[in-house]
Amino acid sequence: MSVQVEAMEKNMAKLTIQVPAEELEKAIQQTFMKNKNRFNVPGFRKGRVPRAMIEKMYGEGVFYEEAVNRLLPGVYAKAADESGLTIVSRPQIEVNEVKAGEGVTFTATVAVKPAVTLGQYKGVEVAKRDSTASEEEIMAALKKEQEKNAVTVTVEDRPSAMGDIVTIDYKGFVDGEAFAGGSDEDYALELGSHTFIDTFEDQLAGKNVGDETEVHVTFPEEYHVENLKGKPALFQVKIKGIQTKELPEIDDEFAAEVSEYETLEEYKASVKENLEKKKADELRAAKEDELLDIVIENSQMDIPDLMVETQAENMLDDYARQLQSQGLTLEMYMKYTGMTEQMMLDQMKPQALRRIQARLVLEAVAEAENLEISEEELRKETEQAAASYNMEADKFSERMGESGLKRMKEDLAVSKAADLITDHAVEVEKEEVSL
Repeated sequence: MSVQVEAMEKNMAKLTIQVPAEELEKAIQQTFMKNKNRFNVPGFRKGRVPRAMIEKMYGEGVFYEEAVNRLLPGVYAKAADESGLTIVSRPQIEVNEVKAGEGVTFTATVAVKPAVTLGQYKGVEVAKRDSTASEEEIMAALKKEQEKNAVTVTVEDRPSAMGDIVTIDYKGFVDGEAFAGGSDEDYALELGSHTFIDTFEDQLAGKNVGDETEVHVTFPEEYHVENLKGKPALFQVKIKGIQTKELPEIDDEFAAEVSEYETLEEYKASVKENLEKKKADELRAAKEDELLDIVIENSQMDIPDLMVETQAENMLDDYARQLQSQGLTLEMYMKYTGMTEQMMLDQMKPQALRRIQARLVLEAVAEAENLEISEEELRKETEQAAASYNMEADKFSERMGESGLKRMKEDLAVSKAADLITDHAVEVEKEEVSL
């Protein structure tokens, strides 16, 4: 096998790969052996037809396509390795003429990792952030805990009110026709939760158990089901039950009930500390994102389109797996939302580009600062990762393999680079920031 590399514009390259005749012949013979039982030729038992006879009857190239497809993955992987390029995309393959006795030539067009010219990445100015938890935020956290400890009681002596939980049967109609997903029975709906569209919940306030009523609403223009967008709808609703929530008093007794503290003052101090830690973590992440945007803007790199397309495809694959874990397929999701695969890829491309730019910039910073990962740091990381999978660290490392561990070290170096940029940033009052 021979490989020729041709550099192209915007960090693209073309690999021309020549597969010798003997390798092609081997793949053709393997394909024949796999498929010979499919051919029926008078005078021969099934599976006993000579290859030459099949090729004579069906054409010399009857096995070419499958044979080439059998060859391509291994041949391309070897060629990519021999090319010495850092390839950052899926290949665009084009097969030239295939002929037994002469081999096959194909080309693979690929994106190559772009070089990055770093601008300023230390001492970058960002807006000052305050992680202090306000009294309002502390009270909101206490009220959230209060809600979690509420007791639900049945209402029998009054109509429904906002904040109540009503149990309903409902059936929806658009243009006089019932629509999919528009009906349910014994549904518990909290009035004022904005779970349902438009003024649906408001129209159920003031109703009594046993009431049957009509609710008129309009689906929003941005509704996720295409044929319901902007449509007026009528729902037939029956009130089957009314419940209300009784909230405990926020006092020392409440604090002792929901926490390890005996007094409300101690509990509030703990809530404040936890809120400020969470807020500090969130603000640091926001600060890092802001800094990365600035450092990317300060840097120069030429991202090939094929690299962005490949990243978007990887993101879509990840999303499909996420849907699958929830019992959905990508096809079901697209049918439900009216989206196509290409529409989803196009929506993901801006985020894909940002991910690529951030990764390249951070890798460049790690290289410029000579940020290396020690064996001890790698060991700690593998131990933590192994623990999350309930595995022993050695077995986890073995399963990761050399390439996986190399990728882990690269990720750790990138994380160090992000910390370096963040730790060296200069926080100033917002109006003073100069980008």
